[in-house]
Amino acid sequence: MTEKENVSDELSLLKKEIGKLRLQAGLRKALSAELAKQKKISEEATTQAQESAQILQDLSKNLSRYVSPQVYKKLFDRKDKVELSSQRKKLTIFFSDIVGFTQLTDELESEDLTDFLNDYLNNMATIAVRHGATIDKYIGDAVMIFFGDPESHGPEVDAKKSVDMALDMQRYVRENAPKWAKRHSFNRVLEIRIGISSGYCTVGNFGSEDRLDYTVLGGVVNLASRLESAARPGAILVSNETYKLTQDVVNYDIGRSYNLKGLHNQVTAYEVQTFDAEERPHAFSTENVALTIKTQHLSKEELRLAIEFLREKESRLK
Repeated sequence: MTEKENVSDELSLLKKEIGKLRLQAGLRKALSAELAKQKKISEEATTQAQESAQILQDLSKNLSRYVSPQVYKKLFDRKDKVELSSQRKKLTIFFSDIVGFTQLTDELESEDLTDFLNDYLNNMATIAVRHGATIDKYIGDAVMIFFGDPESHGPEVDAKKSVDMALDMQRYVRENAPKWAKRHSFNRVLEIRIGISSGYCTVGNFGSEDRLDYTVLGGVVNLASRLESAARPGAILVSNETYKLTQDVVNYDIGRSYNLKGLHNQVTAYEVQTFDAEERPHAFSTENVALTIKTQHLSKEELRLAIEFLREKESRLK
């Protein structure tokens, strides 16, 4: 083979190598472009997923503000379908409202009323959540709460937690009433009344397939509402069943019968006493007499007046 032929073969081989290199370079370029494209798609997908996750997180956070923590946890923890369903359980029901709220709405500008009501309800809700309560609903200034579902610590503990919560709420209102009165120019001392009852209720999801309301129904609910209406301003009135569940750990008065609207028979109810255990009054009662004496700060003059009152009644019976 001549030198010329050798050179020609080498050029031919060189052209083939150059062709391979160009092909490889083209493939690498195409592969690099595809990788860049896929990376961009992946980054966009990641960004979209993060945005979707943030939307869901914000939605979840907003939803949590519309329901009690226990209900929120129940909705997101359960794996079964949320549907119309209910069950019978022994619960303790709580109602409260602000004394003279209707008159208050006439006296205050809407902005002041909104500011006060939001502040009041926010603090009542904070106290309720701290005691593990399930907040059912707000009805204007009124609050409906229950203990025993979705979580229960037993009827006695649930009832005691409800009374403890009520005492905390009354204490908070007493301490903050002057501040609210000064800020919003109230013409009265702000007070709330509270009613509590315990017993078997129907609790669960009620409504329609498209819109559900997690709430509680039954005579015990109605009784708690009626007791709240009958309670003195600043007082906590409980049903006989709540009294039985908590009488060993809560101070009560001697109790009396009430004629409550919507109920055919008289109801025995007890008022929670807010003094300390050592201040518990001495009580005497019969069918027609209910006598309570607080001995800790009793003066001779007060005792004399009480004796005179009883002697006067005695003389009229002769």
